[in-house]
Amino acid sequence: MSSTAFDGTPHAPAHARRFVRQVLGEWHLSHLAEDAVLLTSELVTNAVVHAGTGIELTCRLDVDASPAKLEIEVDDHHPTRTIPAVRPMPADGPAESVPLSGRGLALASMLADAWGVTYTRTAKRVWVRMDVTDCCDLQEAAPGVAGPLPAPVPGPLETLHVGVVICDRDGLVESWNTEAEKLLGWRPEQAVGKKLQDMVSWNGHGPYALSLDDTLGLGRWRGEARMLHAEGGLLPVYVSHLRTRGQRSSIWMVVADEHRDVLTPAPAPPRGETGGRIKDLLDHDMPFAELLDTVARIVQLSSGGDAAYVLLAADGGNRFGVAAGAGATAGLVGVLATGVLSSDRKAPAMVEDLLAADVELAQQLRARSLACAPLLVGGEVIGHIVVTAARPGHFDQELTVSLQHIADQVAVPVHRERLAEQDRAHRGRLSFLAEAGELLAGVHDEELLAALTAQLVVPKIATWAAVYLTDLAGMTRLAHVWHAEERHNADLRKSLPAIPRTAFDDVSWPVGPETVLSFPLLTQGRSHGALVIGRAEPTLPLELADLLADLCRLVALNLHTAMLYARQATTSRVLQRSLLPMRVAPMPGLESAVVYEPAEEGADVGGDFYDLFTVSDHWCFALGDVCGSGPEAAAVTGLARHAVRLLAKENYTVADIFDRLNQALLEEGEEGRFLSLLCGELTPLPQGGALCTIASAGHPPPLLLRTDGRVEAMASPQLLLGVEAGARFYVETFELAPEELLLCVTDGVTERRDGDRLLDDDDGLSVLLSGCTGLSAHAVAERVRHAVESFAAEPSQDDVALLVIKASAALRTVRP
Repeated sequence: MSSTAFDGTPHAPAHARRFVRQVLGEWHLSHLAEDAVLLTSELVTNAVVHAGTGIELTCRLDVDASPAKLEIEVDDHHPTRTIPAVRPMPADGPAESVPLSGRGLALASMLADAWGVTYTRTAKRVWVRMDVTDCCDLQEAAPGVAGPLPAPVPGPLETLHVGVVICDRDGLVESWNTEAEKLLGWRPEQAVGKKLQDMVSWNGHGPYALSLDDTLGLGRWRGEARMLHAEGGLLPVYVSHLRTRGQRSSIWMVVADEHRDVLTPAPAPPRGETGGRIKDLLDHDMPFAELLDTVARIVQLSSGGDAAYVLLAADGGNRFGVAAGAGATAGLVGVLATGVLSSDRKAPAMVEDLLAADVELAQQLRARSLACAPLLVGGEVIGHIVVTAARPGHFDQELTVSLQHIADQVAVPVHRERLAEQDRAHRGRLSFLAEAGELLAGVHDEELLAALTAQLVVPKIATWAAVYLTDLAGMTRLAHVWHAEERHNADLRKSLPAIPRTAFDDVSWPVGPETVLSFPLLTQGRSHGALVIGRAEPTLPLELADLLADLCRLVALNLHTAMLYARQATTSRVLQRSLLPMRVAPMPGLESAVVYEPAEEGADVGGDFYDLFTVSDHWCFALGDVCGSGPEAAAVTGLARHAVRLLAKENYTVADIFDRLNQALLEEGEEGRFLSLLCGELTPLPQGGALCTIASAGHPPPLLLRTDGRVEAMASPQLLLGVEAGARFYVETFELAPEELLLCVTDGVTERRDGDRLLDDDDGLSVLLSGCTGLSAHAVAERVRHAVESFAAEPSQDDVALLVIKASAALRTVRP
C-alpha cells in the first residue's frame, strides 16, 4: 500500500497523477498506468470540485486475490456530501445529458472492474478496483463497501410504452401493437397500410443525413426521431431499428424520448487487458459518427475541459477539420487554423494560453487553454484529439499523456472506419451533387433557384435554411426561407434580417437551439448572396462543409447563368420590340386586327413581320416572311419593315418599294436570305370602302371575304425578293366595299402541318374564312389563330402572323 495527501486545490489532480504513475512504475504495473491515472484524475477532480477539503490518495495492491487486484482510494473530509446516482454514459445524444456531478463516476463505471463509496463520520471514500490479470470475470465488493450504484430509469414507469411497428420493404406499416397506440394515439386499423415516412418527421443522422428509406435498408440502427401523434403535433421518440433476415421487413421499437434508456442499455464494462479498455469499447460495431462522438465524450469527460474535439485530416493531409465535438463546443465549420495542430506534430502538446500561441485558433475554438494528442497510423498524423477550456492554464502536461493513451487506442479503429465512411460519403456526395445539378439545370429564375436550394439542404443537412440574393447593384435581400416544419416558415422569416447591413460573418443571427452557419455564393469573383443554415448539431464535419461549399458553387454558377440569361433576354426583348410597330395606326372607317406569334421560345420577334401606318391621304400595310428564324431572320425583318415604312413615307409606289427592297437585300450579300412580302395601299372612296393597290412577292395571296360569304384570292404571286437583281414587280387593284374583309397571312398559317396534311389543303383557309361572315376583324383573327393552334397536337414550328382589315363604314379623308 502507498498513500499521500494533498490540499484541495486545482493543482491536486496533477499531483495525484504523478503519484499514481510513480507508484505503479515501482510495482511493475505500467500496463495499468494509463487507465489508472485517468481514473485517479477524475476522482480527485470530483473531490476538489464537490468537497473542497484536503484529499488523501491511497494505492493498494492485493496480490492474494485471484486475480490480483489494484485498488485506488480517494478520501475527502466532507462526509455529508453524498455521491449522486450515476447515469451510464449515453450512446447517443450530447455529453451534457450526463450531469456534471457524475461525469467522473460515469467514466469509472466504464474503465474499472468495480467501484464504490464508503462513508465514515469524518470522511468519504470513493474507490475503484482494477484486475491486474485477465483470469477471472467475477467482481466482488470489499466487505462494508457499497457496490456500484444502479442507473435510475428516467421518467415514470406509468408512462412507459414500448411500441412495436413492422413495415414491409416499401415502408408500408404491416403491424402496429397496442403499446404503439398508447404512445402515438393511432389505432392499428388507422396505422396499418400507411407509409411510415408520412408518420415520421425525419431530420436524418450522420454526416450525409441518410434518408428514411436508406435508414430502413440498414441492418441495425438506433437514434432519435419525431413521430406524428394522432391528436396532432410531433412527439420526440427514440427508435431501435432492426432489418429482418431476407430484407423483407423492418421492425421499429419506439419509446418516448424520456425513456430512451430502455432501448439503450449501458454497455457492460469491457473485459480484457486493462490498458486496452477504451479500445475494446470502441471496437463495438457502431456507425462512424457515433464512434467519433463517443471518443469526443470520453475525452471531454476524462479531461475536465469545457469542450473536446476529434479532428481529422482533410485531403492532402495538411489540413484538419472538425469531425465530432462534445461539451461547450463552438459552432465550427470546416478547417481549423493549423499553427498548433499541424501534420508535423507527432507528440502530445499543451498550450497554457492559446491567445499567445495562435490567435486565429483561439477565436475559432473560443478557448484559452488547449491540450492535444495526435492520432498516428503508420507514422502519419491522421488527426488530433483536442480538449479546450475557456480560462488559461487549465491543463497540465500530465493530461497530455492520458490524451495520447486514448489517441493510441482509437487511432486505428477511427482510421479504418473513416476509410469506409469516406467511400460511402464520396458516393453520397456525388449522388447529392448530381441530384442538385439536375434539379437546378436550366432554371433561369433567381427566385426559383433560391427556393430549390433551400429545399435541397432541409432536412437532409439542416433544420432550416435561408437564401440571400445580391443583385447587380450590390443590394442583398432575403429571397427564401425553408424550415423542416413548414409551420415555422413565417416566424423564421420574421426573425431573419430582410436586408443585412453588414457582412454575413458579422450578422447577428437569431438566438435559438440551432447553430447558425453561412456559406457565400461566389463565382468568378462575384458574390451572388449566401446560404444560411441552422443545425441542431454544434459542429459541422469537414466532409459536410466541403459538400455545402460544392453545392454553393453550383448554385452560384446557376445564379450567374440566370443573371446573364435575364440580361440577354432583356436586351433581346428591347431590340426585338424595335422591329415591330409600337402601335397600329388608327384607320377611321376601317377595323384592323393583328395576330403575331414567333415560333422560337422566349423570342418576341421571328422571321415574320407586319406593319400598318398612314401616308398622306391613305394607309399602307405590309406583311412579310423572312427565310429562316432566330436573330439572323430578325435582322432582315428589321431591314425590311423599316425600308417599307421609309420608302412609303417618301411617296414611293408599291412597285417601287419592291424594287428598292429587292436591291437592298441583294446588296446585303446574305446568301439564302429571301423575303416574301405582301404590301398594299388603302385609299378611301367617297361612297365608302377603299381602293386597295397591292402586290405580292412570293407571299400567300390575301383572301377577300364578300358580304355574301364568297372568298376570293386577290393578288397574283410574283418572284421572291432577294433572288434576282433584274426582277420587275407590278401591282393589282381592287375595291374593298363596306362590310367586306381582307385576310393577309404568312405561310405559318397556310402550311400549318398535322402529319402529311396542311391546314390550307383543299382551300382549307378559304373554307374557314367563308364561315366568318358578319364577324368583326378581331373575331376573325381569333378564329384563324385558334384554328392554327388546334390543327395539330404539336406546337407550330413556324412563325405565325396574320392581318385582318375590314371596311365598316364610309371612310373619312385622312389628313396628313
